[in-house]
Amino acid sequence: MLFFKKGRRQAGEKARLAARQGTSEEQSGPCIANLQGIGARERQEDSFTVANAFDTAKIREKGLLFAVCDGMGGMKDGRLASETAVNSLRQSFLEMDRDSDMASQLKQSVFQASSRVEALLGGDGGSTVVIGILYRGGLYYASVGDSYLYLMRDGRLLRLNTEDNLRHQKYLESIREGEVIPLSFRQIPDAAALTKFLGMPGLGGVDCSVRPLPIKGGDVLLACSDGVGGVLSPKEICESLQKTSVEEMCSDLEARISLHDRADQDNYTAIVVKC
Repeated sequence: MLFFKKGRRQAGEKARLAARQGTSEEQSGPCIANLQGIGARERQEDSFTVANAFDTAKIREKGLLFAVCDGMGGMKDGRLASETAVNSLRQSFLEMDRDSDMASQLKQSVFQASSRVEALLGGDGGSTVVIGILYRGGLYYASVGDSYLYLMRDGRLLRLNTEDNLRHQKYLESIREGEVIPLSFRQIPDAAALTKFLGMPGLGGVDCSVRPLPIKGGDVLLACSDGVGGVLSPKEICESLQKTSVEEMCSDLEARISLHDRADQDNYTAIVVKC
């Protein structure tokens, strides 16, 4: 589900929408904004969704959902895969029982989204996902693939999720075998190849929180595709997320992507939430 037209103007358009929420002193809920661009690709295959973004009463009652899905290039219809995934995740969020375990329901919603993508594309298409739910002062999150989820707190940037790719798989195998040489994994063939994605037959696991992560006022969350997280360094991201408003954060992230001027720049999508 997309809120805006494709193209580089989306950061500004979303920023204006976010600005209408008012300042932090005028509201008790989080501020949220997004950016999205096509990069050097021929079509946009990222999708994103939010729910209850501008209704503080709904956020208190039901929580705030945000999710980014990156359709896989080189497979069947990445755009359809990512749209199917975000639509499924949003519907699952709306139907969750708030009196039951939110973490387990979120995990199940990711498996359900994967099953729907697989049923639609027969295992020949897929998408990554990074998803978060802010509810009652805590963050529940899950991810599959190589999209990113960051938390910036007190000027320090923390990566909350792990990447499901061959590099990380080999790294974990090495730890289990007692032979850890991290630098050696940077040069392995197909290091960035995904080992898990939504839509793959028999998705074996989901990187997810078991308990809600306590969130403080002033915390900033960034969910983004690898067109953002795989291009900008943690230092660059941290500097962007220290801007005053969510719209300035998005504009700065996009400006930094443009400065890299990559000939192979992937689609890029990000959602910024200031708590």
